[in-house]
Amino acid sequence: MSSKINIKNRKAKFNYELLSKYVAGIVLNGSEIKSIRQGRASISESFCKFDDKGELYILNMNIEKYSHSTVEVYNPKKQRKLLLNKKELKKLQKEIINSSNTIIPLKLFINEKGLAKIEISLAKGKKLYDKRETIKDRDNKKALDRLKKIKNQK
Repeated sequence: MSSKINIKNRKAKFNYELLSKYVAGIVLNGSEIKSIRQGRASISESFCKFDDKGELYILNMNIEKYSHSTVEVYNPKKQRKLLLNKKELKKLQKEIINSSNTIIPLKLFINEKGLAKIEISLAKGKKLYDKRETIKDRDNKKALDRLKKIKNQK
């Protein structure tokens, strides 16, 4: 049941320095998974946070209402629980408490069993000068590729 759903957070690599990655399951209801399979979800503004019980939740993940859903009241940006091992949860919680890191989602996808999974990353925010350096490196790479292309055409 492989699907080509691959919703990405494009700003994540630009705004954050990614430290470690994890793949987590998401607790969803039936109409939400159907909406994700249609590609009607967004993780660009979302982030992850621990509650007082030590459980990890994703906030601001936008899953639009499924067109054939019978649910009257629906909140597209409600918090949804993420499923990880206890060991991984404790490691992430310790990292967040000890340093100024955050947990951000990178990619939302459907695995081969048909389950919705989300790739999250422990990340550290970039400073403005780091972002400028990234833009400069990207522009230099484009210019170099352009020159190589021109040289190969001759």
